[in-house]
Amino acid sequence: MVGFLLRAAISALGLWVASLLLSGIRFESTAKLAIAAVLLGVINAVVRPIAFILTLPLTLVTLGLFLFVLNAAMVGLVARLVPGFTISGFWTAMGAAVIVWLVSWLGSSLIGSKGRLERIGRR
Repeated sequence: MVGFLLRAAISALGLWVASLLLSGIRFESTAKLAIAAVLLGVINAVVRPIAFILTLPLTLVTLGLFLFVLNAAMVGLVARLVPGFTISGFWTAMGAAVIVWLVSWLGSSLIGSKGRLERIGRR
């Protein structure tokens, strides 16, 4: 549970950074940002694998580039489900998906597989 909450916090950070960098993303409040981050985690855990399997032929034909569209669709779905979280269009959702992915990648590199912060050092 702690790992999920830590990853939700990282997603919230990614969504917040995306809202700072992209003018087409707006949150009414910090609570809406937190709800969107948790819902993005749930949707990525439940809906995204199903959508990935259904679009696998298209993903293979585009050499994986369709995954960007799939990630943008997941961010767009969250924006549709959370009142108070708006995205102006597809390209804004695409940019937000890339920014959230980058922030999540950086954050996940600091978190181990057990959901805890890990020190990286030489012995």
